[in-house]
Amino acid sequence: MKDFNDSPFLVIWEVTQACRLACIHCRASAQPCRHPLELTTSEGMQLLDSVMQFVNPLMVFTGGDPLERPDLFDLLRYSVNLGLRTTVTPSATPLLTLEALEKFKDVGVARIAISLDGPDAQSHDGFRRVPGSFEKSIFALNEARRIGLQTQVNTTITRHNHERLSEIAELVETCGARLWSLFFLVSTGRADVADDLTAEEYEDVFSFLYKLSLRAPFDIKTTEAQHYRRYVAQQRKQDRKTHPAKGFEMPTRLAGPDVISRQAGINDGKGLVFISHTGEVFPSGFLPLSAGTVRKRSLVDIYRSSPLFLRLRDSSALKGKCGACEFRNLCGGSRSRAYALTGDYLAEDPRCVYQPSRLMIAER
Repeated sequence: MKDFNDSPFLVIWEVTQACRLACIHCRASAQPCRHPLELTTSEGMQLLDSVMQFVNPLMVFTGGDPLERPDLFDLLRYSVNLGLRTTVTPSATPLLTLEALEKFKDVGVARIAISLDGPDAQSHDGFRRVPGSFEKSIFALNEARRIGLQTQVNTTITRHNHERLSEIAELVETCGARLWSLFFLVSTGRADVADDLTAEEYEDVFSFLYKLSLRAPFDIKTTEAQHYRRYVAQQRKQDRKTHPAKGFEMPTRLAGPDVISRQAGINDGKGLVFISHTGEVFPSGFLPLSAGTVRKRSLVDIYRSSPLFLRLRDSSALKGKCGACEFRNLCGGSRSRAYALTGDYLAEDPRCVYQPSRLMIAER
């Protein structure tokens, strides 16, 4: 398992909060207009210079809608020329044209992420609150595939769509996406806790994803569902017991080194750092606790030595079930969800059903 004390695996920069959509779950509570105190082009390039001091991180440009920034392609080009693996998550608005897709490819973006939160226009547009969003998402995925620009699909799982995941998965495959990235709801920004699933329903979704991963032609990744790694580890162990004579190895892409080894141990502030549109540094986009600003302090210094980040990377500080769990270094529970639902970012994840063996033994 990789040591994330010195360098994160993911650096996410919210380049703007401006967006023409009005999604009901929006983490950023996106606004129609750009904020006057956004990082400038020069400050953005200085930020990217500092990211280069980390060891080969993945650089993600997100929003809002990154396409709302007129200097976006200058920033993307600068990131790519520095040698950063660079991805971007544009919103499905009229700004996402064929010309924009071609410019993403021309500047060297490794992958774009497009959101699909329903398998049809009615479900997706109802979620995004803008008619035509679904059509634009499908257009972008198909055109990107045609011009050779790699894609992934992002889906936020809520009570509105969790029973239609199989239909969305079919679209992910049809569009040729390389990765299906599933975001589990955290009640921050505009997200309503009433739209979240129960802990038992999380397990049902995990079961679906695990079975899908055995045959899907795309990789599967979860965000703010760190306990899916626990679920996968449990299933792999069970499968080996079921097939001991065959030396069973999991034939799933998720269990291979390309995905599971990269996700292992990653959590808010641990392998992940998020920079807001105004330069504030957070453990993730879903944990609204600032550790400082890049306008006053180096991103590298904040990530490596701020008390908040150091505390989050100390698994012995976890409380409740998460602190006692044998999977705490693989999983660790969602620190963002713990904070959103309890006010304590070190508390146990309220959406996990697992009972650690240490606690079960203690109760006997």
